[in-house]
Amino acid sequence: MALRVAELLVQLEEISRGRADRVLRLRGALPVPTGVEPFELLIFRGFSSSVSHPTGFDPDQPLLPDAAQIEQAELLQGPLNPQAEQCLAQASGAETFLDPGAWL
Repeated sequence: MALRVAELLVQLEEISRGRADRVLRLRGALPVPTGVEPFELLIFRGFSSSVSHPTGFDPDQPLLPDAAQIEQAELLQGPLNPQAEQCLAQASGAETFLDPGAWL
């Protein structure tokens, strides 16, 4: 059975707490009344941050709705340097990075 998006993010955030040298970037699509919009989310040191959409102030609220579709996940060298990103691994789904060994 597939994880809900909120549960997936919680588990990925937990793994990222122990990997301060890694950033996980998730890209996908969010449903909106007019169709879908692309999103980008970064997970670093136990926290998720949306770089494409505003987020609320309540850390207990998920950043992505369950209807969000995660299409790509990239593991990057952290801390992130936008001028010189180092991609360490890519996957078509974020579930790949539920294995802590995939963060090495």
